[in-house]
Amino acid sequence: MAYTIDARGLACPQPVILTKKALETNDDLIVLVDDTAARENVKRLATNMGFVVEEEHQGSETRIRINKVSACTHAQGAITGQGPVVVVIASDTMGRGEDVLGGVLMKSFLHTLTQAGAMPDTMILFNTGVKLAVKGSEVLDDLESLANAGVNILACGTCLNYFSLKENLAVGVVSNMYDISQTMLGAGRIVQI
Repeated sequence: MAYTIDARGLACPQPVILTKKALETNDDLIVLVDDTAARENVKRLATNMGFVVEEEHQGSETRIRINKVSACTHAQGAITGQGPVVVVIASDTMGRGEDVLGGVLMKSFLHTLTQAGAMPDTMILFNTGVKLAVKGSEVLDDLESLANAGVNILACGTCLNYFSLKENLAVGVVSNMYDISQTMLGAGRIVQI
């Protein structure tokens, strides 16, 4: 009997997060979605994890059937590769253009990291990115979750001083350019946001 997730009406990335969690314990899954982006994201996740995906359209809704045919070849809950994974965040918004939208995207990105299972080894915050880790930040709970899960969060001390925020740092450690450069040079993969 297939486990069913009703993700209709849920905003991205919730359908993907629910699917990822369910796939950790279920080999046969049905996901109901009513959004094109959710449909494509759920299908991509399942395919990348080595599952077979079938879809059936019923009006504006899609029924996605996900089956595990053979052993999953991807690591569960870990990013694989040579050396540590480092996420570099240079702004308190994501992307260029509309800052309000960029703030929403950054909040969604950090929350998704807490739910996705695959986490970076280190997160480096510099320039206005340090504002994410100070008291009053809207993403502080998610950064604390990442830190509690073992993600090393480095906040640029020069940047904190520039914005007069050093005393307000609530998560992570005050770092310096030597530590930041050495962490980046020793990375197996750098993801710049």
